Formats: sequence, structure tokens, C-alpha cells
Amino acid sequence: MWDNAISPAVWLERGTLPVSRSKAQDYVEELLARPRGRLLVAIYHGRSGVTLRCGGRTIARCNPSTRGLMAAAFMAKALGTELPPIGGTAEAEVSTGVLYRAVAIAALDVRTPEGQMLLERHLSEARE
Repeated sequence: MWDNAISPAVWLERGTLPVSRSKAQDYVEELLARPRGRLLVAIYHGRSGVTLRCGGRTIARCNPSTRGLMAAAFMAKALGTELPPIGGTAEAEVSTGVLYRAVAIAALDVRTPEGQMLLERHLSEARE
């Protein structure tokens, strides 16, 4: 039954369970509702994509597709770090404003002209 999917036992062994976008979005909104100067976030790069976590909970995911990995690399750049190699984790301490921009970048389609314009804006604002 689990030949083409990851079994729940593997998810539990890794310490993470798949999270729906709506639950992740609810948690992000909860985090961003109270401005903070420092939040510790971690980017995990696995075979199934890139996951951004804060407080041990998933707040954004990028698929392992070309578009997803491009978005993940830009998300890491906004956080002031680099995308780790597969199996690796990178940590960063960021403000809620930078976190907002990183999550927004994760959802962008950078192949479109509009997405590229928004990407440039979010990256420049994250650096400020």
C-alpha cells in the first residue's frame, strides 16, 4: 500500500507529519499577528521538497519541481541564508516582516513577469 507514498511510520520517525496548506496558513497568520524582532526558523530540504518551519511547525512548503526549488532558493535568500543540500537544514533568526516576505515568495510563480516584479520587491524589502 505504501510503495509510492511515504508511510505514516516514516513521517513519525522524521518528527514531521504532512500539514495542509490551510493549517500552515493559520499558523503563519498567528505568528504574524504579533510583530516580533526575532523568530528562529529552519529550512529543511528533503527529497519531497523544501519545508520552512518555525517552532517545530510547518509554515511553508515548496515542491521538488524546478519552479518549487527556484522559489525555495529565493525564500532562503530572503531569510538571509542559502538553500541547504538535500537532507540538510539551515536556520535563521528573522523578524516577522522578513518571515512574511519569505512565505509570500514561497507561493510566487517566478516564471511570470508579475511574479518576478513581486520577487524583486520582496527581496529588497527583506534586506532592509
